[in-house]
Amino acid sequence: MFLLGTLVNGVLIVVGTLLGKLLNRIPESMKTTVMYAIGLSVMVLGLQMGLKSENFLIVIISLVVGAVFGELLNLEEKLNDLGGWLENKVGSNGKGSIAEGFVTATLIFVIGAMAIIGALDSGIRGDHDVLYTKALIDGFTALILTTTLGIGVIFSAIPVVLYQGLIALFATQIDRFVPKALMDQFIVEMTAVGGIMIFAIGLNLTGITKIKVANLLPAILVTGAIVTILYNYHQYL
Repeated sequence: MFLLGTLVNGVLIVVGTLLGKLLNRIPESMKTTVMYAIGLSVMVLGLQMGLKSENFLIVIISLVVGAVFGELLNLEEKLNDLGGWLENKVGSNGKGSIAEGFVTATLIFVIGAMAIIGALDSGIRGDHDVLYTKALIDGFTALILTTTLGIGVIFSAIPVVLYQGLIALFATQIDRFVPKALMDQFIVEMTAVGGIMIFAIGLNLTGITKIKVANLLPAILVTGAIVTILYNYHQYL
């Protein structure tokens, strides 16, 4: 079953959120300190990913062009509107709004190479090991995030399942038409671009900045376009 890894990932996000909700009655000062700890950890993770680039010019161009498209499409506001709609349906959860928990968790769980690599392995080879590992990481992260951002984190399971499920569904076609060397290069540069976005999420969690990270998401598509152009250019040399 090619969706097994993706479904396990979604289930563990839900389980992690519910467990985190049980721990939600911790002192506000502790929540604040925990939030800073999460933010700092996410920043270090993003920095490690960002440094994996083999051509940082691709990362810069992708982020700049992606930011332009993201601002034109106003993706951040649309994602917040979706979170707000969920909040209106189920009600607010106090200090951490449902919208904030949904948006922050979605960005953390969706951005990154493990989602793509794991979904491709599930769809092509029926190997779910990468997604099982990601599921455990996401479940623990959901637990921690829920203690500070609230129950909104649980709704991030929906875009995670849809995103990874679609990749797994079309994995065979992707593997057939995309050369391995091109895919490997894309994953390296996409990891770096995603790492910069995750670093920005960490800055937001610590309250240092209020970067519209969702407006940077088109950078991943721009990365794919640039890497493809460069790959084909080198092939014809």
